[in-house]
Amino acid sequence: MSLLDKLGIDLPIVQAPMAGVSSPAMAAAVSNAGALGSIGVGASDAEGARRMIAAVRERSKRSLHVNVFCHRPASADETLEAAWLERLRPHFQRYGESPPRRLREIYRSFVEDDGMLATLLDERPRVVSFHFGLPSPERIRALREAGIILLASATSITEGRLAAQAGVDAVIAQGFEAGGHRGVFDPDATDDCLATTALTRVLVRQLSIPVISAGGIMDGAGIASVLQLGAQAAQLGTAFVACPESDADAGYRAALASDAAYHTVMTRAISGRPARCLRNRFTELGTGIPPAQIPAYPIAYDAGKTLNAAAKAGRESGYGAHWAGQGAPLSRNLPAAELVGSLASELHQRGWALPTAL
Repeated sequence: MSLLDKLGIDLPIVQAPMAGVSSPAMAAAVSNAGALGSIGVGASDAEGARRMIAAVRERSKRSLHVNVFCHRPASADETLEAAWLERLRPHFQRYGESPPRRLREIYRSFVEDDGMLATLLDERPRVVSFHFGLPSPERIRALREAGIILLASATSITEGRLAAQAGVDAVIAQGFEAGGHRGVFDPDATDDCLATTALTRVLVRQLSIPVISAGGIMDGAGIASVLQLGAQAAQLGTAFVACPESDADAGYRAALASDAAYHTVMTRAISGRPARCLRNRFTELGTGIPPAQIPAYPIAYDAGKTLNAAAKAGRESGYGAHWAGQGAPLSRNLPAAELVGSLASELHQRGWALPTAL
């Protein structure tokens, strides 16, 4: 059975599950258009995830992709966190606020969230994917036994091999160009920063399971290029941020449509983990700060979100988590279904045969 058949989709296109951006309305529109619609529930609790899944299913009967975070649970360090808040204090004061007295771990990792596992086993979305690592063999086995197709992000051949050995059905090759959080299993290990094309080709050659390519892909030409490299589908995230169904706020949309789209930065300052963001006030303040001085993910994200809220109240959007890949200048402001249609048409122009039903 082909990967597309397993996923239950017509087109080799996966809308990336961007937590905080990928709304149920977007996922449903993408799935109804023949691609794989996705939601990210890594920053939600089990009941929130259940509500999001229900909201998609109210709009679509087609395949749904749900993504969870499998990061190492954070280790609190009160001294480090207090020093980080003091570093941020002038930025809070600029908007008439003080930093919070302490930081907290704002959401749990799937590796220890039994409630999220129970929700997924109960709801049984067609596809579940893992980011930042892998859950235990027991959790993987339970999801597989429920008939769920499993995907995992990999930024290196080592991570790809670990994912394949764990029993996932396909690997998402996340190139260094990709927007949002790097899927590295260990954020403190050396990152070879492999580009999408190199990583895709290496994983295709060395793994026996399908590869989905991600990172910097914004149009049909990009999709066609990774299919030529042997990927069986492409995952696009930044391409969908400007869609009206996206949950991106006005500041995020304005930044994506501005010159900032030409200047993305990999930073830990916002969340505590490496992530590619449009250059803004937050990425600037993080310049030159050693990783050891930034609290663990997602504890640092508590400060990032709080500072962004204070700045937005003062009509400043430059502290937002404006995640975007290096293909950001190619962004299009189209409804999600129309964007999928354009991608399919562009792909067809490059020789890919469209399903007759489309």
